[in-house]
Parts: sequence; C-alpha cells; structure tokens
Amino acid sequence: MEEISLYIMTRELCHRLYKRWENDPSIYTDMKLFTTYQYDENAVNQYFDTKQNPSRILFAIMKGDHPIGELHLKQINMANKECTLSIHLQNDTVKDKGYGTCAEQLAIQYAFDVLDMVAVNADTIIKNTRSQRVLEKVGFKLIREENGFKYYRLER
Repeated sequence: MEEISLYIMTRELCHRLYKRWENDPSIYTDMKLFTTYQYDENAVNQYFDTKQNPSRILFAIMKGDHPIGELHLKQINMANKECTLSIHLQNDTVKDKGYGTCAEQLAIQYAFDVLDMVAVNADTIIKNTRSQRVLEKVGFKLIREENGFKYYRLER
C-alpha cells in the first residue's frame, strides 16, 4: 500500500481534494438532505476559510502527492487537553483500503505527541458502521449512544 501522510490543508490542496469529491450517503441522518456534490470554486474557498481558527487543525490526507481526504482535529481545548477527530475520505475509490485507519493513527499520534492531548473524542451517526469499525480498530472506546449518534473516546 502506498504510504499515507497528513499535511496541513492549504487552499490549493482543498481545491484538489474537492474537485474529485463525492458525498457519502452513510453520513446523512436525514437522506432528504443528501445531494450529489458538484465542485464550486467559491464554495470551496468559503469552506476553507470557515475552517481556519485556533481551535481546529485541518489536515489533507495524502496518498503520495494526491489528496484523498480530510481530517480535522477540532474543538481543541488546551486547558482540558482534549480534542475531537473528524475524518472524511474523498470518494469510494479510496475507501476500504486502510487509508482512513492509517490517517486516524497519524492524527492520534499528532494529538498526543505534538499537541500534548490526554484524550481524543470522536462521533459518528449510528448507520455509519464503517467509521465505527475504524474508530474501534485504532483504539477508541464507545462511551455513549445519544440522539442517533455514537460517541467515542481514546485516552492516552
């Protein structure tokens, strides 16, 4: 398998990622909200700009020199030493190949070793069993189910 790495997301990487993006129906609790994704340069610029804040780090998941997904460490709380992980892969061509697992392992290592977090949280909608399997594979423990979501936690 080609090596996976995490790069800090740049505007250019964000555009490269979203030019080949496909929405995943498994992450929608209400399928009436699901639409087929169409690339829009202004929308990607706006999306990128909204993610730039001190409580979030947005990574591009890279396979070689191609962005294949994005990973967020968000709700970074330096006082409590906790953050929340969120991951989305570009489309079905890069799913079920271990890339998400590898990216999550790299992000967890970054959260613990670089940010000095003591815990990383994550959540997923109940029907997204693929995400749940990956979270459990990398060590997250289910802590509760509530309002259609499963909540996970990994402590150092």
